[in-house]
Amino acid sequence: MNFNNHSSLEGQHAFLGASKYHWINYDQEKVADTYNKFLATQKGVILHDFAAQCIRLGQKLPRSEKTLNLYVNDAIGYKMTPEQVLYYSDNCFGTADAISFRNDFLRIHDLKTGVTPAHMEQLMIYAALFCLEYKVDPKDIGIELRIYQNNEIIFHEPERDEIMPIIDKIIDFDKIINSIKEMEG
Repeated sequence: MNFNNHSSLEGQHAFLGASKYHWINYDQEKVADTYNKFLATQKGVILHDFAAQCIRLGQKLPRSEKTLNLYVNDAIGYKMTPEQVLYYSDNCFGTADAISFRNDFLRIHDLKTGVTPAHMEQLMIYAALFCLEYKVDPKDIGIELRIYQNNEIIFHEPERDEIMPIIDKIIDFDKIINSIKEMEG
């Protein structure tokens, strides 16, 4: 038998594909809701790319209380770098939506385009990764974290003792994962 050629689809997964088989248990309402969430995720990726381009180009958006406009304009105003990878190891890294470090002050902003409430822990991990990668003691700097979501800005200035336990956990858990990899390898 000669199978049909679908080489353009190799490595991709359909929304109603076999690898995401849970949909066979959905009713019509659940499949519509799940697909709408999938579309929202795709839109979020596009909005993040658009925001990063605006920031790189220094292109402010019209003044408005809309999430995207607030995020882009603040990031440009604070001369932030968009989509910056922060790396500790192959086991622990992440991409900050926007980051700057000037005059011993770390600023990290996160754009959230969905409706699920955001968690500041994500930004605290970015701060810990920054401190690890650039060998900065969090006790020696100021830190401001911001989440932009639902036309609001959530601010957090972590205490110095909030970042150190995350740093310690990254180091400890990285060692555990590496030792498992060595045993497997």
